[in-house]
Amino acid sequence: MSRVFNFSAGPAMIATEVLERAQSELLDWHGTGMSPMEMSHRGKDYMSIAEHAEATLREIMEIPSNYKVLFLQGGASSQFSAIPMNLLRGKKKADYLLTGMWGKKAIAEGSRYCDVNTACSSADQNFSEIPAPDSWNLDPDAAYVHYTPNETIGGVEFHWIPDTGDVPLVADMSSTILSRQIPVERFGLIYAGAQKNIGPAGLALVIVRDDLIGDVIDGTPTMMNYQTMADNDSMYNTPPTFGWYMAGLVFDWIKEKGGLKAMGEVNKRKADKLYEAIDQSDYYSNPVRQDCRSWMNVPFILGNDDHNEAFLAEAKEANLVTLKGHRSVGGMRASIYNSMPEEGVDALIAFMADFESRQS
Repeated sequence: MSRVFNFSAGPAMIATEVLERAQSELLDWHGTGMSPMEMSHRGKDYMSIAEHAEATLREIMEIPSNYKVLFLQGGASSQFSAIPMNLLRGKKKADYLLTGMWGKKAIAEGSRYCDVNTACSSADQNFSEIPAPDSWNLDPDAAYVHYTPNETIGGVEFHWIPDTGDVPLVADMSSTILSRQIPVERFGLIYAGAQKNIGPAGLALVIVRDDLIGDVIDGTPTMMNYQTMADNDSMYNTPPTFGWYMAGLVFDWIKEKGGLKAMGEVNKRKADKLYEAIDQSDYYSNPVRQDCRSWMNVPFILGNDDHNEAFLAEAKEANLVTLKGHRSVGGMRASIYNSMPEEGVDALIAFMADFESRQS
């Protein structure tokens, strides 16, 4: 069996080294005679797995001690509701920056619990850019400001952190977390689904400042109360134990690779070379304004839509899979998260050049 280069937007590929380690421990974790997914989550063996994963994450992200780290179920989409439930804290309004489809979904859920002010929107530009900050209509009385640093579908990314003053900044980092160094202290809350840069789908990571939890709106389900989950070390109920274990292996792998500084250097290099290949081509194009192109998700359009199916079929034969673009954008999309090796990007670029040469 040969591994393919999987450019899926998520669930995404996981580093071979991580999968091999999980494989070696699947039947017998450290002499216990059990796999991690069979262990009691309250037993000392699994507790050591959970504690190590959190400690390693805190180390590689340099998470300050006044932030809680929660390993939760339901993916990032559940947090669209949990965030206003936990962060309104007596206020009625929240600001949202709308730069793509995931921001749109966050607004739809947030609107169920508060008055949402869409402080900026690039919908009229088909989510191909980020509006200039001096055009934003931020409310200084908002409970928080929510944004999506990287929009997976459109391939639009903030390469800077919005300045929201004293209003807590909330970031959906599902598709960009762990891809580079970030100053966690600039954020009130960071959340992410696991299935892109962390591990298997089903796990959500929440990193939240202490002072923002403990005052939920009436009717908040116990399972969505960050204080309850923090007080119980994310184990109020049985957590997604295998996903948590796999996340820990990924955190170890990142640390072994040189940490987030090294990850950022590789990720920027991968993105730069792919965009350069697109920009130098007369056949491929990228619809995103250059100053806000994503490092993680690179959409590109072929010179002739009639060639799309042939491109995908031939790419698959070359072991380059899951390149079809989202229906709202069209064309192709290469998701090049942490686990996509640089040789995978090189192979894609070589294939694209060969395919183009045969269309002229």
